[in-house]
Amino acid sequence: MQAVRLHNLKKTFKLKRKAPGLMGSIRSLYKPEWNTVEAVKGISLEIEQGELLAFIGPNGAGKSTTIKMLTGILHPSEGEAEVLGYVPYKQRQQLAYHIGAIFGQKPQLWYHLPPIDTFELFAHIYELDYTAYQKRRDFLVEALQIQDFLETPVRKLSLGQRMRCEIASSLLHAPKILFLDEPTIGLDVIAKQHLREAIKTLHEEENLTIFLTSHDVGDVEALCKRVVIINHGQVIFDDKTSALKRQYLTHKIIGVRFGREIPEDFSVRDAELLKRGTWGAKIRLDTSIRPVDDLIMALMSYAPVVDLTIEDPPMEEVIREIYTAQESIHLNHKEQQEVPA
Repeated sequence: MQAVRLHNLKKTFKLKRKAPGLMGSIRSLYKPEWNTVEAVKGISLEIEQGELLAFIGPNGAGKSTTIKMLTGILHPSEGEAEVLGYVPYKQRQQLAYHIGAIFGQKPQLWYHLPPIDTFELFAHIYELDYTAYQKRRDFLVEALQIQDFLETPVRKLSLGQRMRCEIASSLLHAPKILFLDEPTIGLDVIAKQHLREAIKTLHEEENLTIFLTSHDVGDVEALCKRVVIINHGQVIFDDKTSALKRQYLTHKIIGVRFGREIPEDFSVRDAELLKRGTWGAKIRLDTSIRPVDDLIMALMSYAPVVDLTIEDPPMEEVIREIYTAQESIHLNHKEQQEVPA
């Protein structure tokens, strides 16, 4: 079953153009001029039930606008959208009973009350049977490991504790889709790991569809098998996370430690020497220029090798490469349109 289906979804905003100077501001009051901004430019996308999808892109790419259309907050200018068979902007109230949403910078827990009080409030809002609510609450408390601070006012919780309680509150009504917008923003390494493990557990145990947006590449690598990248309101990549790295992975980082000291003039052919120490070095290799095994054989023939590591570049670099390539294409296309015939 398809959880989400988008076809040629578009969203256009009209922004009032600010005229310079005092007279321009006065004139704008009576005869305003408008600029048209295309936030989303024809997105087509299908997500299966139970899928964990990363929906990523730079600031201003159209991610939040898309989520707002999926949850019924915004009406699209053109195109079609279905979430669990509902049209979000026409059936927002019915859809609300089947989806959950977490916005990292917009808390829904009551700040001065303990989380358990907000849970009770949400049980009434979603018209849950109280016995079923208690069973569901107890399951989430154990899964998210929040039993130790259920009675603590939210204002006294750490950010990581609060985010786990936020997720619990969004799942009390057993939604089929959870929208996570920057859930790990501001968290430390340990808190991020705990939150990721909790999300993964809930996804696996409940076949929960998760729509994740994040600027933290660690979230994408740890949780998602599929990545959709959006830029300038358009999808520029839609494939497996492994395919993302394979397609744009043109180099390796090789660390080597020798059994003897290496001289000052140590160098490598057709590769970049990033760092040289007394006993080892770190090398950046473009695999399209020189195969990995060829370089390794050369290193092993140079001196006895005590340790050798081969790493992919960080996912940040891979995604940045895609952004840069698309930005170049976008600018070239814009320049061609502006050249007079």
